[in-house]
Amino acid sequence: MINIDIEKYNKALRYKTPDEIIKWALTLSKNRIVTTSFGVYSSILLSTMSKHDKDIKVVWCDTLFNEPSTYKHAADLIENYHLKINKYHSLKTKEDIVATIGLPSLEDDNHAEFSEIVKLEPFRRALQELQPDLWFTNIRVRQTELRNKKDILSYSKDGILKISPFYYWTDTDLDAYLVEHNLPKNHGYFDPIKALQNRECGIHLQ
Repeated sequence: MINIDIEKYNKALRYKTPDEIIKWALTLSKNRIVTTSFGVYSSILLSTMSKHDKDIKVVWCDTLFNEPSTYKHAADLIENYHLKINKYHSLKTKEDIVATIGLPSLEDDNHAEFSEIVKLEPFRRALQELQPDLWFTNIRVRQTELRNKKDILSYSKDGILKISPFYYWTDTDLDAYLVEHNLPKNHGYFDPIKALQNRECGIHLQ
């Protein structure tokens, strides 16, 4: 576990660029991961991380229910940036899940079980197997109530230091970055766990 003065370093990093934040964080430990769902702005964090650490473990918890466009987006980024993918998914097949609990809506009593099976258990398994000290994420302020209470640096429940280099960036900022760097945007991304943009997918509650 990396013990640092979170409040002190969040103040120091507040107006640093994502590149500066990443460079600083990489000095703390070589045991690190970056998580992705290959969502809307995933190309930004993944392309940036690959520039600073081409061997970083990229953890993808595939729900098995992504749109075809997301799988294409993922394949393109994996190939273009030579990502070291550590892919985790449910211990059950998609067919088994559909046959037993289906694809439940938020109001469905089965939604919590669905979340556990397709996202939470695979992610816990990833953390148990990889045991990272550092966890790079793309969470940002204004996304959800929980994320508004975070910062560039935060700790997971297990004491993993989480780094969110783009934490204070807006959608407008990210869209401009995509254009400037000629990066793809995954317009068709949909997370069946979140369902709504202002809900958590679950892994950042860990």
